Amino acid sequence: MTGEFKALNFFADERLVADPYPYFDALRAECPVVREGHHDVVMVTGYEEALQVFNDPAVFSSCNSVTGPFPGFPVPLVGDDVTELIERHRDELPMSDQLPTLDPPVHTAHRALLMRLITPKRLKQNEESMWAIADRLLDNFLAEDEGDVLADFAGPFTLYAIADLLGVPDADQEEFLDALQRGPRAARAGIGNTEGDTLGHNPIEFLYAKFSEYIEDRRRQPRSDVLTSMATIAFPDGSTPTVLDIVRVATNLFSAGQETTVRLLGSALKLIAERADIQQSLRSDRGRVTNFIEEVLRTESPVKGDFRLARVPTNVGGVDIGAGTTVMVLNGAANRDPRRFDDPATFDAARSNARQHIAFGRGIHTCPGAPLARTEARIAIERLLDRTVDIRINDRMHGPVDARDYQYLPTYILRGLTALNIEFTSTGE
Repeated sequence: MTGEFKALNFFADERLVADPYPYFDALRAECPVVREGHHDVVMVTGYEEALQVFNDPAVFSSCNSVTGPFPGFPVPLVGDDVTELIERHRDELPMSDQLPTLDPPVHTAHRALLMRLITPKRLKQNEESMWAIADRLLDNFLAEDEGDVLADFAGPFTLYAIADLLGVPDADQEEFLDALQRGPRAARAGIGNTEGDTLGHNPIEFLYAKFSEYIEDRRRQPRSDVLTSMATIAFPDGSTPTVLDIVRVATNLFSAGQETTVRLLGSALKLIAERADIQQSLRSDRGRVTNFIEEVLRTESPVKGDFRLARVPTNVGGVDIGAGTTVMVLNGAANRDPRRFDDPATFDAARSNARQHIAFGRGIHTCPGAPLARTEARIAIERLLDRTVDIRINDRMHGPVDARDYQYLPTYILRGLTALNIEFTSTGE
């Protein structure tokens, strides 16, 4: 890696926010598995190497999947097997009760609980309501001839969709929107960029309070609704989850899925508004939207990367990794590995292997909300295309074609626009 990139601190340097991909390429050019020099994190940019890490939870713990090197493990990780230390101190790490940070067997039981919340039947019912949600929001959004499509359509759409899936009462949904989206944009980013404030604001406290209230109420007074189904589900072994167990998985699905889907839609709609050829192709054949979404996920993964902690000495891609080492699997880099994807920096809406991306992770922690995210994105895009004649970037807000100005979330975890101002011609329907 050149001296220019070696000097950059991926976890704090704002120069890497707008376009991290040259940095990813420089890392991979040196080695698909390489140790960065600022926080002693092993960065994995290769596709096959990423799969090796994701698919081996026996070697790589997810206890630090959200926090990475910040604030660091509570005690020194010494020895050739730090599994016992991880189990003894994992609850001292931030977000230790969230599904992405759990390891088997606890993760296995809690993920099974989550999958009982998002059954194929429930997803199908949810999809039917999403079309109506999209139209309701577009009635207002398209009343003008321009607007921020993230704040005024994509954000509320994804929130209402997941609220519907989890049975949040209609009367409470505006409260959710106020608490989770209408606050400062920095709070909605979810994770700060500065090393001293890596977690920043998060919606966990609000969601815990609301879902605890719902589940406790439905256990006292069951009804014929989704929340009652949530309140009465059981672990695979037949045991009854605590209220907190259910609240944790519902909260994780709500907060993580909603945020990342908004970023997916931001990247997708930016391309549609910038590229007349792509927009026309999708308008002429809605069947192309599905693969278009997969290519958006490949080129602009909403999650830049996930962390893991090596339990024992191991080797990834020919590189030795010691026990106690923090590893960051860079999904956004692996998805542009030329050994897997030809001409990876080029967006190809018809790419035959686009779905091989790892934007949703892989292995036991593959995003359980992936089918929901794909459906949300498809419906939002299709309805916006159905109800407009054309969509364009707002030059007044983002600058002329040859000098666009976009702002991205100032975080090393998430990848996405903070706003996307578009102009459009509505069909009037």
